[in-house]
Amino acid sequence: MLRVAVLVSGGGTNLQAIIDALEAGRITNAEIIAVISNNEGAKALTRANNHHIPGMVMSPKNFKDREAFNEAFTAKMEELAPDLIVLAGFLVKIPEQMVKKFSGRIINIHPSLIPSFCGVGFYGLKVHEEALKRGVKVTGATVHFVNEGMDEGPIIAQKPVFTEKGDTPEILQRRVMEQAEWILLPQAIDDIANDRLILEDGHVYKKQEELS
Repeated sequence: MLRVAVLVSGGGTNLQAIIDALEAGRITNAEIIAVISNNEGAKALTRANNHHIPGMVMSPKNFKDREAFNEAFTAKMEELAPDLIVLAGFLVKIPEQMVKKFSGRIINIHPSLIPSFCGVGFYGLKVHEEALKRGVKVTGATVHFVNEGMDEGPIIAQKPVFTEKGDTPEILQRRVMEQAEWILLPQAIDDIANDRLILEDGHVYKKQEELS
């Protein structure tokens, strides 16, 4: 059974997609052991509580400096001992020591087709605002492993989503969630839980692809 910790900052729609997939059997051999947020008012914590999942707050604001937070955050993860850490809209940079400690066991969902509209400063609605500003015809979402860089880890899966006339950032954000994020993230967790994904030498392979 894959022990999963989900890290969130806001509403937790991707968390809900994971919970729904677990309850519907679209994710098997996995369980959420904790939901952690840097925001004590995050709706994601309410979602966790509604499904009897332990929730907790770990925020840099509650520590004297970032170094103290990084040490405490990493220690908490070591205590929880998850097999997989899922960043589902988590707006705090993961400490380098945590990335090293859990190398190959942290994944992130990003609301664009990396390498477009990613990196420092690209999160939430800002991604969709920039996509519309540039006039792209196709955007989407990416699930990737986390490394020391920002949105630079090996890509697990991507799914395109078309922009449409009259789109606002909010409308586009919702479409990307519904057509890409809520599909890709549960699928990636299920693949990892059932040993269908291999991370080797910085590249991601799917076992069924090797057998076909």
